[in-house]
Amino acid sequence: MKKLGVAIIGQGRSGRDIHARWISRDLGDMFEIKAVVDPLEKRRKRAQREFSCDALETHLELFGRNDLDLVINAAPSHLHVPITLELLNAGFNVVCDKPLAASAADVDMLREAAEKNNRMLAVFQQSRYAPYFIKTREIIDSGVLGRVIQISIAFNGFARRWDWQCISALGGGNLMNTGPHPLDQALQFLETKDMPDVTCYMDRVNTFGDAEDYVKLLLHAKNRPLIDMEISSCCAYPGFTYNIQASNGGLHATMNEIKWRYFKPGEAPEQKLIKEPLEDRDGNPVYCSETLKWYEGSWSVPEEEKELFEVITGRYYKMIHGVLVRGEPLEITLDEARQQAAVIEECKKQERRKER
Repeated sequence: MKKLGVAIIGQGRSGRDIHARWISRDLGDMFEIKAVVDPLEKRRKRAQREFSCDALETHLELFGRNDLDLVINAAPSHLHVPITLELLNAGFNVVCDKPLAASAADVDMLREAAEKNNRMLAVFQQSRYAPYFIKTREIIDSGVLGRVIQISIAFNGFARRWDWQCISALGGGNLMNTGPHPLDQALQFLETKDMPDVTCYMDRVNTFGDAEDYVKLLLHAKNRPLIDMEISSCCAYPGFTYNIQASNGGLHATMNEIKWRYFKPGEAPEQKLIKEPLEDRDGNPVYCSETLKWYEGSWSVPEEEKELFEVITGRYYKMIHGVLVRGEPLEITLDEARQQAAVIEECKKQERRKER
């Protein structure tokens, strides 16, 4: 198996604890970390010890190297676009951490650079490979739930935050930080290439910065289910990841367990519309009542898939290896990244209008 040389920009929570950790631990037959980049000397020294690689202060020091097949941009969010653009123009294949960009125009610019330089550009939306998401789509696609009316998505919890991820100028806030994960899943559920109708409300509750830590987002497209998405840091009682309402039943999911129930229309009592008041045999008023035969299913994440970040990161980079070595297509496309950026952009516009 061909082993690809990799450089990782950033040795923070993402660059070190996600990208470098799982690449070095589980994907050593596919990738070799040749270099890391970080402005902090203590992080560079740590990376040299942990990965036995070069440790550089700036990504510009990567230019001209011929031992790199891939550069991972895990710099802070506000640097994703400018650094990715420089890397593409320098002739590197790039995986950029989420969010790729905060506007559709920036995605278009990066795509143009990738095409001009004949390089791969991919966004790190690894939650697309989450077992609970894959299983939920499988249940929806089976048709047992009938027509899906609403999909509620909640990436909620209770937390106060005071790092750079709560500063707007640095690309912080729940919409740009956590948001790309549920938003990517939401747009997959929505299954439309067009821009959906967007209604967004954001607030600052427990954050010490100026960026939002509460997001309520509604997405709708013709003949598609309503998506009701929350990303809240002020939810003391988080209860679900997905809650699905459908014509034949529904589904309730966390990241570890899924339950669903449904009836089969062909087995349901035959009913017809009655305009007259409903009464029992004695003439007493009654409410519509019938007995449906319910079918129920349940799923628990397999033991071998319980380490979520290991599973989704591994699946993502196996896909990237296939793209670079065998010419396989990207499973998470730039069109999808552009649609996500357009939704984020519209959310920001709506919030600015509210502040005037």
